[in-house]
Amino acid sequence: MKDLIIIGAGPIGMACGIAAQKAGLSFHIFDKGPLVNSIYRYPLNMTFFSTSDRLEIGDIPFISQNPKPTRAEALEYYRRVCTHWNLNPSLYEEIHTFEKHQNGFKLLSEKNSYQCKNIIVATGFYDFPYPLNVAGEQLPKVRHYYSEPHPYYNMDVVVVGAANSAVDAALETYRKGAKSVTMIIREKKIGENVKYWARPDIVNRIEEGSITAHFESNIVAITETTVRFKTPKQTVEIKNDFVLAMTGYQPNFSLLEKLGVQFQDDADHTPIYHPETMESNAHGVYLAGVVCGGLRTNKWFIENSRAHAPLIIQAIKNKR
Repeated sequence: MKDLIIIGAGPIGMACGIAAQKAGLSFHIFDKGPLVNSIYRYPLNMTFFSTSDRLEIGDIPFISQNPKPTRAEALEYYRRVCTHWNLNPSLYEEIHTFEKHQNGFKLLSEKNSYQCKNIIVATGFYDFPYPLNVAGEQLPKVRHYYSEPHPYYNMDVVVVGAANSAVDAALETYRKGAKSVTMIIREKKIGENVKYWARPDIVNRIEEGSITAHFESNIVAITETTVRFKTPKQTVEIKNDFVLAMTGYQPNFSLLEKLGVQFQDDADHTPIYHPETMESNAHGVYLAGVVCGGLRTNKWFIENSRAHAPLIIQAIKNKR
């Protein structure tokens, strides 16, 4: 019987494990993927918006060779933190069944069963992309994750969206030799939240015609060789080899529902929790990190949700 089990081995799940270790609580961390799975899924050449000091956890300095750290540096840093604190997470082991008992919880994975008094959900949001909900979305040419530009050399590429991931994909594929890059964007302009060094770049590329952008537009169908989309004036069909659907991601709501977590009656489907303890309406179930924002996945980042870990651990200690 562990004091707590942490679902999610990202930076915030690790921070919770470190805080538990400092407090003398027994814990176990699980993740259905690799360590810091969300960061692993970022594009290979991605640069963080935050400075390295704002990504630190566990009193371990994050030294970067750049003004803003890269994905590769972050992966190296969090591996080092995990080893230093001997967190020993169970990776590639998904917890799929939760049973509530009088003294805590019983959890089942495909490998084993576990018992704990408390659960921390720190699962992030990168595993569940928003679907386009159009015909042809299941074709192999449609990708909801972008890693690097090389596969799109000499290809006609459509990028859906106008946030950071879409902008990065459009700029990289254009610069690495895509035959054409077309952005299909629901909004009226490139988002103001795009990284300050990338926004002028994409705006200039669109204005000069190197990258084509259709604003206030939506895809209506995808075929093996084309993409059809609707603009404010007409329906257009263009030749296409790949669709990079950078439409954003959402938390694992089904996991929260299995645990009995309820949600506010708002557009963001925000889970209910007490901000001073991070405990949800389900007794013994705590929320940490991005999952706290519901559909507002841009509300919580590593730098402003690191503080969830000490709040949760103090609350668990107080209950003991």
